[in-house]
Amino acid sequence: MPRWVPRAVVLFWLGYLGMLVVRYSFNRLSQLLILLLVSLFLAFAIEPGVNALSRRGWGRRRATSSIILAIILGVLAFIGIVGTVVGTQLADLATNSEQYVNDTVKFINDAFNTNIDPQAVNDRITDPNGPVQKFIDSQQDRVFSVTLQALGVLLQILSIVLFTYYLVADGPRLRRSICSRLEPDRQRRVLDTWDLAITKTGGYLYSRALLASLSAFFHWIAFQAIGIPAPVAMALWVGLVSQFLPVIGTYLAGVLPILLAFLDSPLKALISVGFIVVYQQVENYLFAPRVTARTMEIHPAFAFGGAIAGGALLGPIGAILALPAAAMAQALASSWGQRYNVIDDTLTNIREIDKPQRKRTRKRKHQ
Repeated sequence: MPRWVPRAVVLFWLGYLGMLVVRYSFNRLSQLLILLLVSLFLAFAIEPGVNALSRRGWGRRRATSSIILAIILGVLAFIGIVGTVVGTQLADLATNSEQYVNDTVKFINDAFNTNIDPQAVNDRITDPNGPVQKFIDSQQDRVFSVTLQALGVLLQILSIVLFTYYLVADGPRLRRSICSRLEPDRQRRVLDTWDLAITKTGGYLYSRALLASLSAFFHWIAFQAIGIPAPVAMALWVGLVSQFLPVIGTYLAGVLPILLAFLDSPLKALISVGFIVVYQQVENYLFAPRVTARTMEIHPAFAFGGAIAGGALLGPIGAILALPAAAMAQALASSWGQRYNVIDDTLTNIREIDKPQRKRTRKRKHQ
């Protein structure tokens, strides 16, 4: 037997056992890694605000605490407003369920020329052995598990808040500790990359917040005109959820106001669906390109693919974090390597409309 065979066998088994240990550790620590990733994203997002307050004489710990507290209060206020509206509507639905069923069946019969008996539908809903009551009874057994899940989510949120606080409040010290291990050239690369991450994340949040404000404003006007219950709360819900949940956010955001409108009047629900669809097209072709062109330059296909990939890897959290990550990756790729002038060709020609030239053409036509 050659002398290298026993050594190769030992190395193979050591590598195999090492991979098992790494795989086991990653599975056990995956939740912690996700929490750290979310905390890093939030740290990038609030660091510009902390730096601005620091330049005004605030301490970094005080500035970080103030911004995080403001974000928490805003989120709690939003959840409280939407939760109150939803709870009120659910209580009203439970109290007047028979009347809602009668109105809905009447609308269906009038619109589609059917002959559904509303009393039969009500009897089927209230039947103790019916599917509706069985579903309600099955959900009562999950109260304890839902409570435990809520406590787990609360603990994760607290962990994210603490990680974010330490990453921002002690940011300069953390960066000095990292750079002290690197050569000056590599230190500059690390700091430039860090600054790029802060810029792109801030641009992402700014663009999303601006688009959410526009969406909430126009939906508030529409919901007020249609007569949807709590139009301000529903407009805020649509604006925030549609902008901060990529790909599927628009569809999830429209479900709640459409459902509330349907409980009031099926016709109002149809009008709401039409407005949401029309506004989404206006946003995609008019508002979004102008806003993202100034805040976060990223190719639409790259953004769409990044959101799908992030959702496949980390679920909804990955989909949310995918856009700033894709923007950072695109910026790093564009700044890497040497660039050359592009030759003139029909495949690379980008035609831009020159406004002064158009004006001259019109003047010549009038002449």
